[in-house]
Amino acid sequence: MQYLITGATGDIGSKVVEGLIRYGERPRVFVRDLEKAKARFGNRVDVSAGDLANAAALSAALEEVDALFLVNSGPQIPVRDEAVAKASKSAGVRHLVKLSSMDVQQGLAIGAWHEQGEIAIRATGIPFTFVQPTGFMSNLLAWARSVKCEGVVRSATGEGRRAFIHSEDIPAVAVWVLTTGAYEGQSLPITGPEALTFREATAKIGAAIGKPVTFVPISDEEARQGYSAISGSDEETEAHVALWRAIREGRLAAVNDNVEQIVGRKPIALDQWIAENIAAFTDLS
Repeated sequence: MQYLITGATGDIGSKVVEGLIRYGERPRVFVRDLEKAKARFGNRVDVSAGDLANAAALSAALEEVDALFLVNSGPQIPVRDEAVAKASKSAGVRHLVKLSSMDVQQGLAIGAWHEQGEIAIRATGIPFTFVQPTGFMSNLLAWARSVKCEGVVRSATGEGRRAFIHSEDIPAVAVWVLTTGAYEGQSLPITGPEALTFREATAKIGAAIGKPVTFVPISDEEARQGYSAISGSDEETEAHVALWRAIREGRLAAVNDNVEQIVGRKPIALDQWIAENIAAFTDLS
């Protein structure tokens, strides 16, 4: 089998690459930065340069590929997903595994972009699997500065719950799907082991670092103003505000056991993730 991994130097993509290597495979990676890929993987992979918007580079990378792992982000997800699916179908790819989002079930915010991408992929007729994780534990790193400097976490999520998932569990599932061909034609939602409020997650961080950390609920407008300072666009800002509102309304609190059913162990708990990343919440350098 020849595998092509996009987003291969990112968090999830790089772990998928490493997982395939552990299976004895030599995957091909599709990256913008050749030197970064070489530094990360050495001679254990084949490297193709380009990005998803470059049709010629994508076509070259897809030559003789059997299975593709597609990582995409931002408002252009639907357009890029469609282009990749069409190119993959033309190249004879037999299985497209897309990193999507469990939020497609609500058809809102960032999940709406993935939902449109899924529709476009389905329309091409290429065999697919949509791996749909809930919110990443790693997203909580956005709290690091306010935790360190103020002992505070501010969020518009209220008392809504989220079954945060560890970034090791997502590639574990993706590699299994890629190497077995399972769940073809299906969506595969995956979550962490329990749904926590952001107040509860804040308390866990405080307990781990040994100092009180206060959860402060804020309004949608306050969240909008805060995120717009780092956002790439108004569209991206509004997508995040809608996401936090949906969490507050209890619409994104679902928990399932799909990780355990697939990889044979329970999903990793938030306490372990915090222990692994405790320096991010304590190092003032």
